[in-house]
Amino acid sequence: MQSRYRIVALIVACSLFMQNLETTILGTALPQIARSFGQPPVNLHLILTAYLMSLAIFMPISGWMADRFGTRKVFQLAILIFTGASVACAFATSLEYMIAARIVQGLGGAMMVPVARLALLRTVPKSELVAAMTWVAVPALLGPVVGPPLGGLIVTYASWPWVFWINLPIGVLGLVLASIYIEDYRDTEVPRFDALGFAFCSVGIAGLVFGLDSFSDGLLPMAANISLLSAGVLGAVLYLWHARRKTDPLLDLSLLRIPSFRASVVGGAFFRFGIGAMPFLLPLMLQVCFGRSPLSSGLITFAAAAGAVLMKFAAQPVLNYFGFRNVLTFNALLSAVSILGCAFFNSATPALVMFAVLLIGGFFRSLEFTAINTLGYADLSPRQMGRATSFTSMAQQLSLSIGVGVGATSLAVSSALRGAEQLASIDFSIAFVVVALLAATSSLLFARLPR
Repeated sequence: MQSRYRIVALIVACSLFMQNLETTILGTALPQIARSFGQPPVNLHLILTAYLMSLAIFMPISGWMADRFGTRKVFQLAILIFTGASVACAFATSLEYMIAARIVQGLGGAMMVPVARLALLRTVPKSELVAAMTWVAVPALLGPVVGPPLGGLIVTYASWPWVFWINLPIGVLGLVLASIYIEDYRDTEVPRFDALGFAFCSVGIAGLVFGLDSFSDGLLPMAANISLLSAGVLGAVLYLWHARRKTDPLLDLSLLRIPSFRASVVGGAFFRFGIGAMPFLLPLMLQVCFGRSPLSSGLITFAAAAGAVLMKFAAQPVLNYFGFRNVLTFNALLSAVSILGCAFFNSATPALVMFAVLLIGGFFRSLEFTAINTLGYADLSPRQMGRATSFTSMAQQLSLSIGVGVGATSLAVSSALRGAEQLASIDFSIAFVVVALLAATSSLLFARLPR
């Protein structure tokens, strides 16, 4: 029976690995995809943003779908959507096609990982949960470490569509194993789906994210940009009105009255604004400005993920010794300094120096994420946990998406002010300064926490 629990844990781990690998491997391939589509590299941030935005929109409904239709069915559907959309991305011939496929892929990813975790929690007895989570954690951590070098290897010696093709065998294996080993649990008393809240929330997120992003690209007329932003603001306002009236809203805004949860969500959002831009800015700078190969770029940028893995073993002792407020406040500043350090990279900077800066930065950022994620659940009752998970998942993906947009906008504004069509090192330096300042702003919010 214990072997069954391990297999379920490995199925969950594979879904996490596939999603984390996808998120990190793609950044290395962006310059080659840009050349293939005949687009400026800065426009390719929409490929990252579309996926993160889709995750933010659909993650809050994943739990409801699993309760209503069964964990196995929803998980199988999620794998099919994610893998099928990956194949569609591999066949993409234009930026618009790729964006559409990435939105569909985000729908699959939004259901795949949360439902897989739910299946694990419902299958594994509590006495085996710690061991099962260990099986899950290792492959999930390996994704960001393996992603950049693997992406560089693929792009250097093959072509960018293989970045998406590698999801096909993993997806097929996950589908077969899920059909055999995951039970089809469902809830007998499922509340009505908050369709109106979902509609308002979706319009708000999509309008604001794409409205802000399109300013940096010039892909849409100014009137269309303003219309998108207006629709986003209207959707957000209507959702606020709706959530106050409904007893069981899609996203429970009353959770923000809890100081620790509010600090985790709002402070965490500002921190992620800065961090979200890094997977976009670093590979572009190394390849477009410094002329490094995709493989060389991947072998440098994976240092941040390696630093994050090292911190996993030190996070608890550090938090126990210094306390949450001190760690969150001062470590946010250290993380911002590590981002600022990237602003001083140039084509003559030794790879070892860049690797060391990113390794140390990944170490600090991982500690900050651990503290932020833990703080969010510190003062919640068991009944609030499920709603809080949906809320934080949405907020995390949305803030990462905005971070990518901020990085792209900074590049576009800097190059426009210079009157240049090609990106230069100074544009990336300015972008890193902007996102470092955003990450540092979170320390002001964390400093207000009680001692």
